[in-house]
Amino acid sequence: MYLSAAMNFLAHLYLSGMDRKITVGNFIGDFVKGKNLEEQVGKEIARGIQLHREIDWFTDRHPVVRQSKERLRGKYRHYSGVIVDIFYDHFLAKNWNRYSNQLLPDFAEACYTLIEDHHTTLPEEVKYMMPYMIKGNWLVNYAWLEGIQRALSGMARRTKFESKMEESVTDLKDHYSDFENEFFLFFPELKKMCDQWLDIHASHGNHFL
Repeated sequence: MYLSAAMNFLAHLYLSGMDRKITVGNFIGDFVKGKNLEEQVGKEIARGIQLHREIDWFTDRHPVVRQSKERLRGKYRHYSGVIVDIFYDHFLAKNWNRYSNQLLPDFAEACYTLIEDHHTTLPEEVKYMMPYMIKGNWLVNYAWLEGIQRALSGMARRTKFESKMEESVTDLKDHYSDFENEFFLFFPELKKMCDQWLDIHASHGNHFL
């Protein structure tokens, strides 16, 4: 049902800063299509969707991310990008204290509450997904390989064609330090880009944390 989403939810939430509406928009960005964003979700949430698209554009073209994808491309082909997104969320969750002074469970709980507070605005796919996300505490459980395995297996079940994504945790284990080092190289550059974007576009009085 929510196959179109890249599933690197933790990164998108973290990179939203503390602006409530931008955070919601960034979270639902994969589920809202088209250019008439303000008509669909309002001006403030539309900003978050725009940030989501900036993040995706920056990530897809980054040479370090391409290096991570290339390691997987032979077996997983066009699914390699989705897999790398989830791998990188794993490294963000695992190394959370490098990037935030807030405990990850507290951040996750605040995000779940914020998104549920905007339930009427959420696309139907997100409404369907949220109970599973909260019950499984995906944002926290990304920190463990078992959580990544569950996410990848769930996505593999929902793909129209055979993806073998459920097997990719083996590749993560085999090349763990390579993927992690690539994440450490890439993520600060992505964070800098997002911080600069937020300085221009965020409403600094609309914080939720």
